[in-house]
Amino acid sequence: MVSFTVNSVPPLPYLTISLFHHFTHLADILPLRGWRYAPALSAEIDALVSPLFDVVSARQRAALYQNPLNSIHLSVPRAEDGRGPGQAAAARLATWLATGVLRPDALPGIYAYYQYFRLPGEARERCRKGFMCLIRATEWGAGGVVRHESTLPAAVEDRAALLADLRWQTSATHGLYRDETFELETILDAAITDPLCQTEEDYQGARDVLAVVQDAAAIRRFQRLLAGQTVVLADGHHRYEASLAYRRAWEQAAGPGGYSGHEPWNYHLMYLTNAASDDLRILPTHRLLLDLPGIAAGADAGAELLRRLSEFFTVQPQAEAQDLPDLIAGKRWAFGLYLPGGAAYKLRLRPEVHEQLVWDTTPEVKDLDLTVLHYFVLERVLGIVGAEAQRAWPGVAYVRGLAECLQQVDRGQARAALLTNEVTMAQVEAVCRSGAVMPAKSTFFYPKVLAGLLFASLRDEAAGAVFAACFGAL
Repeated sequence: MVSFTVNSVPPLPYLTISLFHHFTHLADILPLRGWRYAPALSAEIDALVSPLFDVVSARQRAALYQNPLNSIHLSVPRAEDGRGPGQAAAARLATWLATGVLRPDALPGIYAYYQYFRLPGEARERCRKGFMCLIRATEWGAGGVVRHESTLPAAVEDRAALLADLRWQTSATHGLYRDETFELETILDAAITDPLCQTEEDYQGARDVLAVVQDAAAIRRFQRLLAGQTVVLADGHHRYEASLAYRRAWEQAAGPGGYSGHEPWNYHLMYLTNAASDDLRILPTHRLLLDLPGIAAGADAGAELLRRLSEFFTVQPQAEAQDLPDLIAGKRWAFGLYLPGGAAYKLRLRPEVHEQLVWDTTPEVKDLDLTVLHYFVLERVLGIVGAEAQRAWPGVAYVRGLAECLQQVDRGQARAALLTNEVTMAQVEAVCRSGAVMPAKSTFFYPKVLAGLLFASLRDEAAGAVFAACFGAL
């Protein structure tokens, strides 16, 4: 691996081995020696953070690329100077490391990360409390981390290629543990009073605060609570699967007996929050139909789509599209439909029809609104047969905002919009317990984690030496 020295920071083993010995007896999670923007730059952190790769819009990208130090250049890079995106990001990262743009913290720790936000129509300020650490990247079904939704193959390949080029984790995925006693929040509350950096307001209207816990006894409490728990992956399935692919590649290269299982590439950067908290919010993810297979474009397209839908749904015309979210709120198997020309409809699956849902999955998944939508609309009405075909189909886009859904249909960028209710936390946990997965893009945990607050390196020999020394002493 490559070793980096940044602005005369002492070699990693001399700073951290003695501290690591205190809390490596539980290997589920580990503290990390995080890399962050230099202090002078952290004071302007609002200009350096960026949205995650799967939510950043083309307009946001264009604006963020104008700042040569913005984290978007690492998390969602573009081709530059004859290099592909990954190679361009790697070259930029090398420059940032050599010039001290990014620096490692002196000691490892668990990083408190709080997000203060308000939901539309609420005066109350909420705070989602969590922490960032390293977690062992385990295969699906092997315990440790479980998924709740399917992934899109192209997105996994994109993230895996970037991770291979950088050997650097640019943003934390989001996982959920459960603790009804809120034991860790007392530690986090104390740490957050002394922040490392904070945003004034990020792109989604949240205020993000980062702090660190470096007390060995406190970190042992984190490890004890998480040990034996199953973590539900809330957000970041593509990036987590990329970490699995990266780990497999290193294991294959090392060969049998050539690795201990404790090298840095066995671990993944994750933001963990308590599923018992009321401030863990999930927003709906609507579906835009960019294509209607078998339905020719023209004045009769809407009528033909409605005719096909009426085989399975009751279809009720509505005067105002803006009213659709309220009309379907809390109603089982109910959806809003918006068509060109401002036509709005409430759809609701006829209960007796549900038994026709023959996908080979669990009752918990079959009961979901989005499963009903994907089976009866995408498969039965539009002929995109099977979950795999639907994940690969380019004719559907995933959008959170009502306004964007309506605008894209009005502008002719989409042929129809399907509005959905949010998935509940209880449904997420029930699906995970059942061993199955939801349709792709089922959940939108809000607010989203930011890229650029904290980075994790998988590339330097010093970090590998720390891991080997810690585990070798057990």
